[in-house]
Amino acid sequence: MLAYTLFVLFAGGLQALAARVQVTWDVGYLNISRDGLSKWRAIGANGQLPIPPIYISQGDVLELTAINNLDKPLSLHAHGLFQRNSTFYDGVGMATECGIPPGAQFTYIIETRDQCGTFWVHAHYGTEGIDGLRTALIIHDQDPQLLDEYDEDVLLTLEDWGHEPYDDHIKMLQTIAEVDMPPNHPTVLINGINANFSHPIRFSPGRRYRLRVVSMSFTYWFKVRLPGHTMQVIEADGISSHPSAVDGLDLCPGQRYSVIITAKESLEFNYALNVTFYNDFIVDIPGLTTLYHHVPIVYHNNAPVKTYPVIEDHE
Repeated sequence: MLAYTLFVLFAGGLQALAARVQVTWDVGYLNISRDGLSKWRAIGANGQLPIPPIYISQGDVLELTAINNLDKPLSLHAHGLFQRNSTFYDGVGMATECGIPPGAQFTYIIETRDQCGTFWVHAHYGTEGIDGLRTALIIHDQDPQLLDEYDEDVLLTLEDWGHEPYDDHIKMLQTIAEVDMPPNHPTVLINGINANFSHPIRFSPGRRYRLRVVSMSFTYWFKVRLPGHTMQVIEADGISSHPSAVDGLDLCPGQRYSVIITAKESLEFNYALNVTFYNDFIVDIPGLTTLYHHVPIVYHNNAPVKTYPVIEDHE
């Protein structure tokens, strides 16, 4: 009886704290170079790429309004949300909706009372998502016991970014023989910028970090490691789990994990979060098919980086 009472009080507290969060995306074309290599007509929201992440709390209602300034239909999909009794808001073009016509707008009503964790929102009509219209969606858990397990929340988004609109890329693949196909693998973006220039993540001794890793990729896989540290998985694809120790994460397109990493007590060394970018379905091009990137983990500005051998286990 006591457990039931506590559950009712907790659920009632969530309902009392719930808010209606309104987000508007004015969706249009942007001539932009996100990786510093190729400039082309991408798709963004409110004149921005990357699109800022959306942060809400469990129990909130997200009202996401999409204004379509493209020359083709548009739909938005909240990846990983169940949409119980609301599949008409699921945003899968020509499956759960016809798409928002050019010049029109539509508001997606997304309930979160049954889910929390790490998700993402992306266009789900044609190639609009891979052309830029995607961002992380974080639904904060209100369970005080979980919140007590970490001190800081850190987001790490991973993207594959092409060198031309994806429709043009598909046309190239359909017209060029495989033996003549030029090396045209995408660039890796980490937190929205070229992975070769990743911004550092700062660690303080002894603090516990919840690292949310979101693969916003459409075609490639990622492997993520932090040598010298243990990752405790506490969430996979929006489902909470008991902590499970792993030495790395393997993410296919759309997957998400949350891990807790406890920082070392010493300021003696800095470290590198390793991100391996790979695939198993395209002919190997030495130096291009598997790409290795590093996100600096900084304990002290003047400390050396502790190095570890590269582990080749992505085959």
